[in-house]
Amino acid sequence: MRSNYWKIIITIGILSGALFSLSCGRQAPVAEVQASAADPQRKAAEDAIRLMPDSPRGYNQVAAFYIKQARRTGDFRLNTKAETAVNKALELDATDIQARKLEASLQLTFHRFAEALELGTKLREEFPNDAFVYGVLTDANAELGNYDAAVNAVQKMVDLKPNASSYARVSHIRSLYGDTEGATEAMKTAARTADPQDAEEQSWCLVQLGDEFRKNGKYAEAEKVYTEALSILPDFYLALAGTGKVRAMQGDLEAGVKFLTEAQNRVPNVETVIALGDIYMIQENTEKARQQYDLVEVIEQRLGGDQKPGGDQKRLALMWADQNIKLDEALAMAESEYLARKDIYTADVYAWCLYRKGRFAEAKAAIAQAMSLKTKNARILYHAGMIEKGLGKNREAARLLKAALELDPKFDLIQAGEAEKALRGVPV
Repeated sequence: MRSNYWKIIITIGILSGALFSLSCGRQAPVAEVQASAADPQRKAAEDAIRLMPDSPRGYNQVAAFYIKQARRTGDFRLNTKAETAVNKALELDATDIQARKLEASLQLTFHRFAEALELGTKLREEFPNDAFVYGVLTDANAELGNYDAAVNAVQKMVDLKPNASSYARVSHIRSLYGDTEGATEAMKTAARTADPQDAEEQSWCLVQLGDEFRKNGKYAEAEKVYTEALSILPDFYLALAGTGKVRAMQGDLEAGVKFLTEAQNRVPNVETVIALGDIYMIQENTEKARQQYDLVEVIEQRLGGDQKPGGDQKRLALMWADQNIKLDEALAMAESEYLARKDIYTADVYAWCLYRKGRFAEAKAAIAQAMSLKTKNARILYHAGMIEKGLGKNREAARLLKAALELDPKFDLIQAGEAEKALRGVPV
């Protein structure tokens, strides 16, 4: 699998250069953007439906509007409205290519990866040179753990259309295969080639770049990029959350609370909610911490888990396993997800839940799958080290725990501390 990655992805040229500033094409704050840009787009869609009620065109425009708003605001429930519009478009013309593309894209948003793969495969048969289709295939295959197919799809996509969308996917695949430098350069290129009139796209790419820095322990570089994202799209919830995390990782817990609270007030993203809860726990404010952790469950109940936009049951299972609570429920969630998809991150959560239940041999098999691409991920290394410790393999446990902490010393505000304690307690 790894040889296939290097055979294909290495052919994509890496553009060099230091961290750059996207100073042109910056837009107004979110409220102004919604008033000046979003409303005309929606009105144009409504006008198209009124003028051509039997055409899918207007409904496709409505769907595209809601998808864009969902990305911008973080309210992924808007994608349900987009799906209704797409279904109407397909009802009017089942062969409409734009509606079919939107349908495939929405399946990814709803975490219906097998369905997205099926739709994408059919589209590729009819439109073998459509870059968008290969984006769907890249995402679906990566989420399902079909990594060779994902590599082939992203190579075809970037060959057909080397733009921000394709380079962002190149970055993701490179990161999966442990090519940190390549992932960073590709995401820089994605941000550089983003539409200068699309502040959300530019900022999103910069946040992904910041995340790549952060998970490799480069916290100062990550914060710089998040700050740049906020200068382009003020109050962008992902950039606020990223800033809060790196501030806390660098020891400034008060600033972490400030930025994460701002992000949560805009969008109660599960990762943001958990990170804020972890800071409160470190500060020994257990009441506020528990409120945060309880909120994760409320969000999941409201969104309906992975089958609804924004749902993330796998993350809920990981939170419970980290806290060593509700282990039967956590394992059931992780196992259900694992049976549906075999990506490395699902395998990692499944392995961790098995470990917490004391099923070390099964956990070892699952974590081996999680490590199969040699992804540089401190959490996976930490889980692997703890599993080896549970099996009595102290030398290997120490190696893996040390590697996790060297890669990303604060990969998790609480679990990194547990890794340090475990490493000190391993007799080698």
